[in-house]
Amino acid sequence: MVELKTDVSIEAMYEAGQVVARALTAAQKAADVGVSLLELDEVAHDVLREAGATSPFLGYRPSFAPTPFPAVLCVSVNDAIVHGIPTPYRLRDGDLVSIDFGAELGGWVGDSALSFVVGTPRPADLRLIETAERALAAGIEAAVVGNRIGDIAHAIGTVCRAAGYGIPDGFGGHGIGRRMHEDPGVPNEGRPGRGMRLRHGMALAIEPMVIAGGIDTFHPAPDGWTLKTDDGSRAAHAEHTVAITDAGPRILTAR
Repeated sequence: MVELKTDVSIEAMYEAGQVVARALTAAQKAADVGVSLLELDEVAHDVLREAGATSPFLGYRPSFAPTPFPAVLCVSVNDAIVHGIPTPYRLRDGDLVSIDFGAELGGWVGDSALSFVVGTPRPADLRLIETAERALAAGIEAAVVGNRIGDIAHAIGTVCRAAGYGIPDGFGGHGIGRRMHEDPGVPNEGRPGRGMRLRHGMALAIEPMVIAGGIDTFHPAPDGWTLKTDDGSRAAHAEHTVAITDAGPRILTAR
């Protein structure tokens, strides 16, 4: 069931989304050669505390997970696609880092992700990240009243496939609001004109993920959470929480 948000609720989601934006900005700024993933998690945790917000990630346990998620920040490095658990691993020059963060404030949730390179970037990594961002922008552009979920999926998939990248099979975005994961699902590839019609008041977390090697398959790491590319190639992830409004898509987690 899809809950249509009121304009007042969308404003409340914007406040939660801005906590997310501040945390991601702070974590990216703190990420440097020699900094541990646990230290990045603590930076994000500090933003939550200062805002009086809580984490929808911490303690979250979907059906596939062997244990509750132990952190407030997902940090996925190099061949990790999503759901990376912060560890004592210290960042190295040239690492490709994807960070994903959520915040709950006043009963409403925001969720967003970005990717970047620590230290000296490889041109191939910059192209990968730029493609994920372009795919996100294309998906958001298609998120207008009267379109369908398939129009968002098609826009994202077209950008990713044109660049020669893989799209993790079965993973995509989702509805969001009072809970982090709500209906409807938002695939990262699909046929235009298909699926649920978009209406004013819907809120979606749109999140393309791309695999540099061009494959769509992946496997879980031993921690049971982190998803890694099957061919060892690098991956990038970009995400925003977006409200569908009569005035056009509104990015609630804009940084």
